[in-house]
Amino acid sequence: MKTRMIYGFAVLAACFIFNAGVLAKEPKLFSENVKRGLDWLVKNQHQSGGWAQGEESAGMGKGMTNLKDTPNVADTCLAVMALMRSGSTPKDGVYAQNIRRGLEYIMKEIEASDDQSLYVTQTRGTRIQMKIGTYIDTFLSSNVLADVKDQMPDPQSNQRVFNALNKVMGKIQRNQKADGTWENKGWATDLAQSTAAKAINKAAQKGVKVDEKVREKTENYARQQYDTGSGKFKTGAGAAGVELYSSGSALSSMQDSVLANEEQKVKIQAQAKEAKTEKERKDAEDTLKRYDQAEKDLGAARKSVVGRMNDQQFVAGFGSNGGEEFLSHLNIGESLFIAGGQEWEQWDKKMSDNINRIQNNDGSWTGHHCITGRTFCTSAALLVLMIDRMPKPLADKIRQK
Repeated sequence: MKTRMIYGFAVLAACFIFNAGVLAKEPKLFSENVKRGLDWLVKNQHQSGGWAQGEESAGMGKGMTNLKDTPNVADTCLAVMALMRSGSTPKDGVYAQNIRRGLEYIMKEIEASDDQSLYVTQTRGTRIQMKIGTYIDTFLSSNVLADVKDQMPDPQSNQRVFNALNKVMGKIQRNQKADGTWENKGWATDLAQSTAAKAINKAAQKGVKVDEKVREKTENYARQQYDTGSGKFKTGAGAAGVELYSSGSALSSMQDSVLANEEQKVKIQAQAKEAKTEKERKDAEDTLKRYDQAEKDLGAARKSVVGRMNDQQFVAGFGSNGGEEFLSHLNIGESLFIAGGQEWEQWDKKMSDNINRIQNNDGSWTGHHCITGRTFCTSAALLVLMIDRMPKPLADKIRQK
C-alpha cells in the first residue's frame, strides 16, 4: 500500500512539476511497465551515484565484462533523464535524491576534465561510445545540465550546474567542425549528432550563451540530411545505412532548432526593424528567412516520417530492438508529440505495445544488437513510454501557426 501511495504521489506531481515548458494536457497514468522500469533503475544505481552499462545480451559476448559494473557518464545521464521525465526534479519528487546523486557523479567527471578537448570523462571504450560516438557522454551531459539549470535545491548547487554546463558548452562550441558536425567515431554517429543538436538548442532556450553561428551550422547540417525534392533522408555511414536512424536524428535536430529559433524570433524581428545600417537589416532579415525555411523543412520531414509509420521494415530499424532503435523511436516520437494529433496517438500506441512486450521479468530492457546494456536500454525505453511527459516549450505556439 505504501508503494502505491508513493507512485500515486509521483503521478500527481508529474502533472505539476515540469523541467521546462508546459504540457498541453494531463499525461497518461504510469503503467505497471513504467513503474517496474523505474524501480529497476533505482535499484541499480551505484554508490558513486552513477550507473554502469550493466548486463548485455548473451549475443554480444563477454568482451566488455570489465566495464559491466563501471559507472559512466552517458548511462548515468540517460538514467537521470528517465527519472526526471517521471516527474521528479533535483528538489522534489520520489526520485529527487537519486537524481542529485546522479548529477553529483556527472559534475565530478566534468570538473575533472580538461577545458579544451571534447571529452568530459576518463572512462573510454564503453559500448555507447563505440556504437553512437566517441563524445556521446559530452552531448548527453549538456542535455541533462540544461534540464536541471536553476532547479537545484540551493544557490550553490545551481551555480555548480551553471559552471559545469558552461564548461561543456564551451567544449562543444570550440570543437565543432565547419560542416556543423563533431569528430565522432562509431557505428551510428548520426544519433550523437542529434544529441548534440538538442544540447545546443536546449542550452540556448535555457539562457546559456550559445554562438548563433554554431546553432546555424548545426541546423543547416540537419536540414541537409533531408532532401525536400525526393522526400527522403540520407542514409550514409553516420546512420549505418539504417533509415530509422537517419530520419529520427535529422527530424529531432530540425525540431530542436525550430523550437530555439522561435524564442529568438522576437529579438531578431526587433533587430531588423531597428537596424541602423543596411547590412544589419539584411542580416536580420536573412536570419528570419532561415527560421521560416527551417520550419517548413521540419514540416516536410515530419510528414515524410509519418508516411512510413506503417512500414514495419522502417520502424524496425536494423531489424531487431537495440538501444539505437529505442533512441530513434524517442527522437521521432518527441517531434510527433509536439505536433500532436492522430499521428502522435498512433505512434505512441505502436511504440508502447512493442516496448511493453519485450520488457524483461526484472523490469529492465535489454537490446538485441549493438547497444544492449540494460541501463541504456531501460532508460531509453522508459523515455519512449513517457514521451507525453516531456517538456514542450513553445510547442503550442508553433502548432497554432
